[in-house]
This record gives sequence, C-alpha cells and structure tokens, in this order.
Amino acid sequence: MTDISGINPNVPHQARVWDYLGGGKNNYEADRIAAEYILQSYPQMESVVRQARAFQGRAVRFLVKEAGVRQFLDVGTGLPTLDHTHDVAQRADPTCRIVYVDNDPLVLTHAQALLSSSPEGRCDYIQADARDPEAILRAAADTLDFTRPIALMLFGVMGTIHDNDEARALVHRFLDALPSGSYLVFEDGTNVVIPDAAKEVEQLVEEGRTYDYRLRTPEQIAWFFEGLEVLDPGVVSVSRWRPEHSTWGAPDEVDAFGGVGRKA
Repeated sequence: MTDISGINPNVPHQARVWDYLGGGKNNYEADRIAAEYILQSYPQMESVVRQARAFQGRAVRFLVKEAGVRQFLDVGTGLPTLDHTHDVAQRADPTCRIVYVDNDPLVLTHAQALLSSSPEGRCDYIQADARDPEAILRAAADTLDFTRPIALMLFGVMGTIHDNDEARALVHRFLDALPSGSYLVFEDGTNVVIPDAAKEVEQLVEEGRTYDYRLRTPEQIAWFFEGLEVLDPGVVSVSRWRPEHSTWGAPDEVDAFGGVGRKA
C-alpha cells in the first residue's frame, strides 16, 4: 500500500483497525498489530464488527422501505465495505442520496474510487471531523435537502469523544439541524456483555496499544436518544435489533448497543 499525504501509518486508526477486523485489506501494520492486541483480549470482537454492520444494513433497509427516508448523512463512515450505506439504500430505492463523512485521508481515497452512486441518486464524501458539525452540515447541504427527512448515521463515532456531555451535545447539534421526521441511527461499544474482556481492551487503550476509544454503558448510549421517539425494540445489543428470522433463535448479544430514534 502506498503512503498517502496526511496519513501516519505508524499510528493505528479506528477505521483501519475495523477494516482489518472485518476482513479488509486497507490497513497498515500498526493497525493490524492493534487489532491483534484487541483480539487477544476480546476474541469476540470480530463478531461485534459483523453484527454492527448487519444492524446498519437492517436499519437502512427499514428506513427506506418502511419509513420513507431517502437521504442519509453517515458521519464516521469508515472504509468502504460490501453493503455500505449507499449500497443498501439505493438497492431499495435508486433515488436515495447519501453523504459520507470521515477524517481519515485513506477513507477519502477509497471513497472517491469506490462509492459510486446509482444514476438516479447521488453519493458524496466530506473529509471532516465529527467534532465540527457546522462545517459538515454546510457541506452536506450541497447534496442533501434539509427541508426533507434525513437519517443521521453514527456508528462507533462517539466513543472517540470521552466527555459524555460533549458527545451528547455534538449529536444534538446535528439533530437540531435536521427537519421533523428525520432519524438517528446510533451504535457504540459497551462493556456489559463480556465485561472482563472489555476491561482488558480498555487497559490496552490506556497503554496506547490501540486507538483511543471510550466504552459506554447501554444507559449512557440511550442518553443520545433523548428527545426522540425510540423505535422498538429500543436501545439494545445491535444483534438484537430486529434480527432476521432464524430457526436457531435470537442471536447472541455483543458489546455494541444501538437503536433508531425519530425526531418529531
């Protein structure tokens, strides 16, 4: 992999670590080392990544097919994978418009090459930090119509912001700009399903062996939906949010919780 301006390949980055955990190849040695440290402490992390991606797909399909949403603002999107937000949304309705946001230059490079829209819709990418919602919203207005409902997608983003009040304020600055009928689709890491392993991962963060990330309790994750109508089944382990029917019963819980909320 060639070096790209603005990237430090010697420092693990969340998007690239998750790419490795999800079976991708767009990562550096530092990212792979950090991911292997995580897997040594928490072998189920690969399942967390898979279940988070599956939840995202189910939520997007619901929003397009049942809620009538045709616009998505995906902040902290990470590296493109199979069935990214625009793939799922435009498969359900080719007219959907999607704006991706991430602060990793490597994500931008791959997004420009791989995130191609259907002719009927539109797909755009903004290189920006989630901590600057005003800049993101201004740029997104070139693609999205802010008089019509928009789904705000936040997956694994707020864990990079340690202060609870700051993180909640950022989410609501985005939501305040969205019209009535918009949605929040939110997911972040928790420490309650396999708490001992999660504690070991938190220790890795403290030691600087992996990217900086704060795990939250399900109750703290539910705070991000304050003021919204939370859809059934509520804020749950992502594997339990409207799972596909299976003869094997409900899937195992994973240490990533999330949900979908509607703005009145």
